[in-house]
Amino acid sequence: MAKSSSRNQTLSFLARRFEEAGIHPRTNLGQNFLIDLNLQRVLLDAARLGPDDVILEVGTGTGSLTELMARHVAAVVTVELDPQLFQLAAEELRLLENVTLLELDVLQTKNRLNPAMLEVVGQLLAVDPRRRFKLVANLPYNVATPILTNLLTVDSPPQTMTVTIQKELADRITAPPGTKDYGALSIWIQSQCRAEIIRVMLPSVFWPRPKVTSAIVHIAVDEQLRGRISNRDFFHRFVRAMFFHRRKFLRSELLSAFKGRLTKPVVDGILVGLRIEGNARAEQLDVGMMLALCKAIQAELGD
Repeated sequence: MAKSSSRNQTLSFLARRFEEAGIHPRTNLGQNFLIDLNLQRVLLDAARLGPDDVILEVGTGTGSLTELMARHVAAVVTVELDPQLFQLAAEELRLLENVTLLELDVLQTKNRLNPAMLEVVGQLLAVDPRRRFKLVANLPYNVATPILTNLLTVDSPPQTMTVTIQKELADRITAPPGTKDYGALSIWIQSQCRAEIIRVMLPSVFWPRPKVTSAIVHIAVDEQLRGRISNRDFFHRFVRAMFFHRRKFLRSELLSAFKGRLTKPVVDGILVGLRIEGNARAEQLDVGMMLALCKAIQAELGD
């Protein structure tokens, strides 16, 4: 997508800049930098960048990907937690007027995004009604799951999320019912989005090399799918509760999750009404059936 230059995130560029700054990658923060320029282009091509896009990037790193994206979009909000990398990136990106670099933790808590970051994104989106919100990032492995999960809890999520993550996580996101990878995360994302694995990547395309295989995933929010969920917060908590004890029968899981609020006859009646076998497990229910079960439970509780 972009012509090669000395700013491209090659191994030699990274090694030189880190040596100049006197710093080292911090694996405890999930700092593994993509050094294959072809795969960087695959990531950007999959994101389908446009002039009306407001991009959120989590994990600025040296700012190489940030700079490439800034050439094609209205604005980039890029977040870096590491103060040393923040200073390095600030030097590299100082001339780009459409880039906002934030030094903060993208997560306020495990289950909540940092409101300061969301406020900046909201302000940039409000500039023009044609602007579109997208997430494009080589996500730090240690926060990838809560970032993707929590972005779908907000009222106006990114239209698309194109990210580099662990392949294990990508498999969970795209897993079909009845498989070992299918779980609460699969249902949460598939209930609102259409997700696909774009490319699998070996550890050798990163520096330092991670111990796991990675993947580029493209997740597109589908408003028609999201419209089926009347209460996203309740549905999110419900799905996680159904997989809290993965090997438990669904009937037992329901009674445990809503102890004191639902009786055995009521639960049995709901399952019979939905034609769900009493010995079924949560992993056997597809997204549509899990939505129907949640709706029935919610109606019974009056929540």
